[in-house]
Amino acid sequence: MHKLVLLALVGLGAQLVDGSLGMAYGVTSSTLLLALGTSPAAASATVHLAEIGTTLISGASHWKFGNVDWAVVLKVGLPGAVGAFAGATVLSHLDTSVAKPLMSMVLLTLGLYVLIRFTVRGLRHDRLGHPLRARFLAPLGLFAGFVDATGGGGWGPVGTPAILASGRLEPRRVIGSIDTSEFLVALAASLGFLAALGTQGIELTWVLGLLIGGAIAAPIAAWLVRHLPPRVLGSAVGGLIVLTNTRTLLHSDWVEASSPVMWTVYALIWTLWAGAVAYSVREHRAGQRLAGQQAVPAQEGRQQVAAG
Repeated sequence: MHKLVLLALVGLGAQLVDGSLGMAYGVTSSTLLLALGTSPAAASATVHLAEIGTTLISGASHWKFGNVDWAVVLKVGLPGAVGAFAGATVLSHLDTSVAKPLMSMVLLTLGLYVLIRFTVRGLRHDRLGHPLRARFLAPLGLFAGFVDATGGGGWGPVGTPAILASGRLEPRRVIGSIDTSEFLVALAASLGFLAALGTQGIELTWVLGLLIGGAIAAPIAAWLVRHLPPRVLGSAVGGLIVLTNTRTLLHSDWVEASSPVMWTVYALIWTLWAGAVAYSVREHRAGQRLAGQQAVPAQEGRQQVAAG
């Protein structure tokens, strides 16, 4: 029972982050399932089965709050479904001793990307209004879907920053569109895993736990997307993913690390993680102060015009 409650809390937290940033539900949930001893294929299958429900609720919530561009959803989501089905098939046929560290390397890379991306750059808001073409979105969706299925997550970490970097769609609509299109990816990946594995290694109670937590958080996250500081949240989540998957790799057959080496690595990650979060908080506050200073002259100008 305590495991079910833990998974529900993880699903809730992961969906809050995913619905606010457009990424990290699968990466966060898969990382926990691997830490609990689940095989890579079963972990990814469990997460994607739960995501069928969470992404459906999340997409509906984002649509309600006007955060969805349906043209982007179709152009990136349909190729993403093809990539996800292929990725699920590949992962299902890998040996567990190879798949687990390989999956952790994918997750670690995605975690580093999330951490660095949000700590150093934050979000971009320029070049809005230019159309996003299928020749850009289709290959992106195909690649992101494949990574998502093989890594147990990755649709958001690959897709969201790529579209944000284009500067052609406002951040809340990028996040809403990626979250909504993830339903197609989760459905295709789940079908791929079920076709290859059946229900072998998949704990339906674990799926239920992640689904319950994610379903509760999805509408809240769709509303919070306009209020939470993404820079700080992205740094915090990225560091957690890096730390957890580094631990998995250090305990795998791929790495023979002594205890002093492992604790040195952990201490370094903790230090860098704390520094990244502190820097993100400082930059967020600096941005708020700058916005406040710019708002004062604008307000005074409006008052002078009104008085004149």
